[in-house]
Amino acid sequence: MRISTLGTTLFVAGSLLVSAGCAKHDDPGPATAAKPRTITAVAGCAKGWTDPADLAPDRAPARCDKGAPAPRPLARKRKLVLATGTLAAEYVAPLEVAVQKGEFKKEGLDVQLKVLPTPDALPLLAKGDIDAQWAAPEAAVMNGINGGFDIKWVAGNFSPDPASKSGLWARLKDGETPASVSMKGRKMGTMIGKGSVVTYAMEKALEQHGGGLNSISFQQLGSADVLTALQNGGVDSAWLLDPVWRKVDGDAKYAFLGGQPLGEPLGGVLFGPNLLTKDPDAGVAFLRAYIRTVNTYFAGDYKADKGFTASLAKLLKTDESVLTATPSLRMDWEIRKGTTDRLQKAYREAGVSNGAVLPEDKVVNRSLYAEAVGHTP
Repeated sequence: MRISTLGTTLFVAGSLLVSAGCAKHDDPGPATAAKPRTITAVAGCAKGWTDPADLAPDRAPARCDKGAPAPRPLARKRKLVLATGTLAAEYVAPLEVAVQKGEFKKEGLDVQLKVLPTPDALPLLAKGDIDAQWAAPEAAVMNGINGGFDIKWVAGNFSPDPASKSGLWARLKDGETPASVSMKGRKMGTMIGKGSVVTYAMEKALEQHGGGLNSISFQQLGSADVLTALQNGGVDSAWLLDPVWRKVDGDAKYAFLGGQPLGEPLGGVLFGPNLLTKDPDAGVAFLRAYIRTVNTYFAGDYKADKGFTASLAKLLKTDESVLTATPSLRMDWEIRKGTTDRLQKAYREAGVSNGAVLPEDKVVNRSLYAEAVGHTP
């Protein structure tokens, strides 16, 4: 697996300036209307699609058989560059496993994973200097699309296991119980800014406990400082990620108030013009390999397989005990209906959204993963 970092980018006076060290592709030009694509049934994927309108928290994610959808190698080999903010997080594991196990190569793809923060990657993705991004429809993405970026969210990544307690934690005040916590006026410690998709999840949890994004104050902290600040009184609530929440779980001084909505992925794969309009065959091939990796290696409780967990810990460069301290993620390539509407509402309430409200079809494209599993509208 080839891993590298890209140079920085500047967005000045509406022009994209790419720093040295970033290979430039030919400009694919403005997006054109896509021609109808032929979709055929895919063996082993009879349950490879679920109704996007099904928002039930206990919804079973779509699944194909192990090894499906089968590879369909491209006539011409294609090199693709995908940017990701990290290679150490568990939700990135399907991409790394797909590279390691040769699932992309089976499709005729040479996929290079590059570590690059979302703000730097977005202009490169829109320009065509990279092909895809493992991220989320954050406020920066919405604002970029509003500004003319040809970017779409084309596949999901995961939703949490019901047993996970990654999310909003509060230190209980005198007289409070986990069922009667008031969040109004609280100071929240978080390593994630208001422009993140977690804003939506945070808003839902706050609403259930007498607060809102405008009724609390935020203190942005480093990843190693969030828990410390909660424990020493620097903040009285915090957004704790895996596996940090395990440090306070079971302690009567703290209460878990809610996390990412169950059954609803909030991130995944973003495509730019290269794979949306210039070479959609390669886009479908990429998603086919990704989906096959999920079905083969991440279909259920993948951490129950000790051998696979050990190899996964090595791949993610983390301690195996840390990886097994939290439940398996529910890997899910599908995108729920209305997620981008709910995200935009949260961004507006947080004051980080610019421009008009974008309809879902301006942000989401489910057609490529539908083709990969043989689903016809």
